[in-house]
Amino acid sequence: MNSDVLILYSRKGCCLCQTLEKKLSRICLDNLNPSIELSIVDIDSKTVSLDIQMKYTNEVPVIVLDSTRLLKKIELPRVSPRLKEDMLLSWIQKNLNILYKKV
Repeated sequence: MNSDVLILYSRKGCCLCQTLEKKLSRICLDNLNPSIELSIVDIDSKTVSLDIQMKYTNEVPVIVLDSTRLLKKIELPRVSPRLKEDMLLSWIQKNLNILYKKV
C-alpha cells in the first residue's frame, strides 16, 4: 500500500485551482517513482486546521507532499498553470527525485 500523498490545497471558484485540479486528476500518479496518491482538499473546509488555512488561504493552489517515507509534509514549488499534463507529471517526478535523493 502506498503511503505518500500529493495534497492539492484548492478553493471553489478559483480558476487556477480548478485547472490544476483537472490536470492532476487526469494524470496517472501510479507512473511516478514512487507512486503517490492524490488528495484534493478545499482550503475553506471546516475539516482543515486553522494553521493550514492561515498558511495557505492566500496562496492556493498549493501542492504539498505528505510523505511517511520522509516523515514530514513538504510544500512543492509553485507550478506553472501553463504546463500540459505530460509536463506536469514530469515536474512532479523531478520534485520527487530531488526530495527522495536527500534521504
